[in-house]
Amino acid sequence: MSESLDNFWAIYSNLVLTLGTSSLLALSIYLTLSCGLLAMANAAFMGIGAYTSALLTMNAGLPFPLALAAGAVAPALVAYAIGKPTLRLSGVYLAMATLAFGEVVRIAILNTESLTGGALGLNGIPQLTQGWHVALVLVGVLLLLERLRRSRTGRAFEAIKEDETAAGLMGIDVNAHKLAAFVLGAAIAGLAGTLNAHLTFFIGPNEFGFDRGVDILTMTILGGIQGLAGPVLGAFIVTLLPELLRGLQDWRLMANGLILVLIVLFLPRGLWDPARLQRLLGRRGRGGQA
Repeated sequence: MSESLDNFWAIYSNLVLTLGTSSLLALSIYLTLSCGLLAMANAAFMGIGAYTSALLTMNAGLPFPLALAAGAVAPALVAYAIGKPTLRLSGVYLAMATLAFGEVVRIAILNTESLTGGALGLNGIPQLTQGWHVALVLVGVLLLLERLRRSRTGRAFEAIKEDETAAGLMGIDVNAHKLAAFVLGAAIAGLAGTLNAHLTFFIGPNEFGFDRGVDILTMTILGGIQGLAGPVLGAFIVTLLPELLRGLQDWRLMANGLILVLIVLFLPRGLWDPARLQRLLGRRGRGGQA
């Protein structure tokens, strides 16, 4: 049994740890979506965290826990700086502004070759990420967000998402709560970037572009934002689908996209919808009594 587990971990350890970092990314955008914000800067925040921590461990020899903390703080500070003017926008305008910010970050990385390696990226990053690091960070973030969801702040997020004007009339500081969701989401994305950078040895600017941003959004929309289980479930599916469909070879990407489109069309609230589950269980209960 032990030998089988060792063999499994030797083959699939990177995939398992990637499931954890993907879950963190999905949870990072869950925060802003739960506040009614369609912000698409999470891939850029992931990149800021990844590059900050990698440069600190490679050039300054900083211990991994401190690099992990720096990888969360750096994108949080950037999010705070850009959040005040950007979060005045809403809907598609906010999405466009945050996408533009992501491009600014990517181009800045490309044009600072002496520091970031430019288009060649950073190679030889110490492989410091271990399974317990990912598990500890993921569990900690889940506990934090669950407590936040049940707090006054979480209820304020929900009120802002439902009706921003009504929430303001109720005495909720809308701008402060939006900024808090944006900054905390950036910190979580930075944690994911740090863990991923010290897992894969290499990072490049193209890893944190538009495609990664769409993947992060897809994970959360697919899983649903009705609870914390939704983003995690969506992250698992989006990460595992390419592996499960590997046998289809050239048709794999088409099948992957088709599955996601069908789920979004027929389950618009996502796969994890507690209300839908309760209705299904209620019907089964009535059917059993009959």
